[in-house]
Amino acid sequence: MKNQNYSICFAVDQSPEQVFNAINNVRGWWSGEIEGETDKLGAEFTYRYQNMHYSKQEITELVANKKVVWHVLDSSLSFLKDGSEWTGTDIVFDVLAKDGKTDVRFTHVGLAPQIECYGSCPLADVEITIRQ
Repeated sequence: MKNQNYSICFAVDQSPEQVFNAINNVRGWWSGEIEGETDKLGAEFTYRYQNMHYSKQEITELVANKKVVWHVLDSSLSFLKDGSEWTGTDIVFDVLAKDGKTDVRFTHVGLAPQIECYGSCPLADVEITIRQ
């Protein structure tokens, strides 16, 4: 069986610019403590939620109103057997205007079905926030 990355796609009524801005306002949709800039190419930021989740991301691609890519430099997820599952993965947000709406494709590259976190760790919180 071919490895597949975790991916979801949804359409929203907001413009690509509004969606892009919402994604980059990480503090607005990802609960927990965030340190660092989340909206500049090359910036690094950390996310911490209690003692359960720590991750450090670098923004490796930022194409206005189209795409955001974070490379996970480090991670420690205490609720998993291998707490470093996210380390070395990429979190990708693709934004595309389509039929009067905006499609958002969220892909966690490297988070495959055989990885423990596949069904319980994705950043789907962004979908809830963008839809509001």
